[in-house]
Amino acid sequence: MSDSGDIMNKEENKSSENTVQSEQLSENTVQSEQLSENTVQSEQLKVQDKSTKQEKEHSQDQEADLLKNTNVNVTLNEQSQINDYKVKIAQLEIQLLASKAKQEEQKGLLLRAKAEVENMRRRTEVEINKAHKYALNKFSEELLPVIDNLERAIQSGDIKNEFIKPILEGVELTYRTFIEVIAKFGLKEINPEKGEGFNPEFHQAMSIEENSNHTSNVIMNVMQKGYELNGRVLRPAMVVVTK
Repeated sequence: MSDSGDIMNKEENKSSENTVQSEQLSENTVQSEQLSENTVQSEQLKVQDKSTKQEKEHSQDQEADLLKNTNVNVTLNEQSQINDYKVKIAQLEIQLLASKAKQEEQKGLLLRAKAEVENMRRRTEVEINKAHKYALNKFSEELLPVIDNLERAIQSGDIKNEFIKPILEGVELTYRTFIEVIAKFGLKEINPEKGEGFNPEFHQAMSIEENSNHTSNVIMNVMQKGYELNGRVLRPAMVVVTK
């Protein structure tokens, strides 16, 4: 009986040991499973971390590419704007040069117009002065025969004749008064003296005489008086000169 009891005790002990071992094995299995799960979780975390890191790097690369493209676009836009500004500046410079050239042309036209106006004013003044001086030119020419006839009448009159003498004095008075009046308007006689040099501007040689007592081109006689109006010769004096 004791032997059977021992056997039973042993079996019970053995059974208890097996139970404990089984429990320990179960615990170990659980721990192993937990360890496996932890390992899997750790691997998953690593994979997730790696994936997150890769995504982050990819995102950073995309941001860098986007920033680079943005910088390139900005640079291209700035360069395009600079080129546009250069073109506009060149156009403005061309317009400025054209404006300056047109201004210089207009300035030249203005100066020429002013010069022309000044010349016209001077010519007008000269013409007006001439008109004032020589307005009586035609009238004076018509008076010359009258003066000549008065002079002939005086020269041909016989002063010794008592009947003709008063008439001759009246003609002489009329002649002197007439000469004084026309002299006020610039009409003067050209009456060179004998021995005076010949001047073709005021004298007209009607005859040439040889004379050893005088040099050539000396006036010997006045055949007809000449007249000038304000310096302009209306009729040269007709003279005889030496040869």
